[in-house]
Amino acid sequence: MNPAISTAVSGVQVHSKRFAASAHNVANMTVVVPGDGLEQQVGPFSVDPVSAVDGGVRGQTRFLSPAYVPAHDPDHPLADANGTVGQVNVSLEQETVRQIEAQRAYEANLAVIKVGDSMLGALLDQSS
Repeated sequence: MNPAISTAVSGVQVHSKRFAASAHNVANMTVVVPGDGLEQQVGPFSVDPVSAVDGGVRGQTRFLSPAYVPAHDPDHPLADANGTVGQVNVSLEQETVRQIEAQRAYEANLAVIKVGDSMLGALLDQSS
């Protein structure tokens, strides 16, 4: 496969994962955990594009820290003795930006694939 096209395909895969991770975070924004177990919970994450040794990119999963932040909600059934619960440490604004970035990068990689395919087609037409 053409190196430019294979690099763009890896980019499409990574940015698809980035978008899915962000959508997962948004979908789980209302999750609440007991206030006394904040450090033990796995929470939101992101996928960062990292250059691969053999070319292209790969996705590296990174859990956001802290995953949960304490919030005062004494009426919640999971509240501890102090009335504290853990709310997911996700910002809707940041997730929106992440999704837009992932979408634009995905579109850019698709454009590279289309141009590479067109160039390869033109080259094959010239050689026959």
